[in-house]
Amino acid sequence: MKIIDKVFGSYHDEPVMEYTLVNDSGMSVSCLNYGCIITKIMVPDRNGNTENVVLGFDNLEDYIDLSPYFGSVVGRVAGRISNSQFELDGEVYRLTPNEDPNHLHGGKKGFHAVIWKTESIKMENAVGLKFSYRSLDGEEGYPGNLDTTILCLLNNQNELSISYEAVTDKKTIVNLTNHSYFNLSGNVKRDCSEHILQLESNRFLELGSDLMPTGRMMESSNTPFDFKHGRLLKSGMKSSHPQNVLAGNGYDHPLLFTKKGENTVVLSEKESGRTLLVTTDQHCVVLYTANQLEGPYSISGVRARNYLGVCLETQGLPDAINQPDFPTIVLNPEEVYKATTKYRFFSNTIGV
Repeated sequence: MKIIDKVFGSYHDEPVMEYTLVNDSGMSVSCLNYGCIITKIMVPDRNGNTENVVLGFDNLEDYIDLSPYFGSVVGRVAGRISNSQFELDGEVYRLTPNEDPNHLHGGKKGFHAVIWKTESIKMENAVGLKFSYRSLDGEEGYPGNLDTTILCLLNNQNELSISYEAVTDKKTIVNLTNHSYFNLSGNVKRDCSEHILQLESNRFLELGSDLMPTGRMMESSNTPFDFKHGRLLKSGMKSSHPQNVLAGNGYDHPLLFTKKGENTVVLSEKESGRTLLVTTDQHCVVLYTANQLEGPYSISGVRARNYLGVCLETQGLPDAINQPDFPTIVLNPEEVYKATTKYRFFSNTIGV
């Protein structure tokens, strides 16, 4: 196992490095110290062909100018915050409205758009990277100095583990996730309509016309949001269900796990034989099928179009700070925010 590093570009006169974690099983993961962006995940298909299974760019400029959060860590708070404001202990905090009037994925200078201090880690059974960043009190409108550490580890079982920790010196809110767009066909050969998703969830959050959660938790049984027995993603893309249509003909919805504690999500593509097993301790997974990806740019030589990737954003519930019935995302000075999600890749279909 090894770590390879190279200069990827420069941001505000600081070097941006790309680190590639390589295991002994034919898998590698490449990350930037800018935004903790995962640029590539190289895994073999059923025939042993190793290809990239996430969307990304070949240069830093495209990540800065064009990227819809490809592969990045998003925070301080993932998802949308309604009207770009929230109240804590009687004080109203106003955030950057980067999706006017709402606040999205931590704002303009969110965790996706800063340089992280990076340390390489070599263990007996894994290699990895430790990213750290101090978000200053008032950054994008959030209270408190927030010190965040992200540990990415790759082992020989083709498993990438991402663990998040954060502490604050003032009461604040935190909800972190990784925003990778997966495409198990490899090298963007096909879109994700034939991907199969399976997870234990019986409810999802209803969205309003602005894609903000309304606060209502809807039953998923007998709808395109029922993934208990595995479902092709195209069933939601072609669905006439009002929530699928509202999201741009597809999914952009938090799916709530049935049980507390550790939960699994299985994504597979039959033609390549690849399967991704996601294990997480979070409350939900936001399923986004890239319904608004179309644009005048290319992704690894492929013209950007809708449905080229699928995001599985494991996190707390979006806009939880403004929804009293949602689990809290408040972090107090005496507490430590912790979250872990693991991504394990197989070259044969399991679980669906």
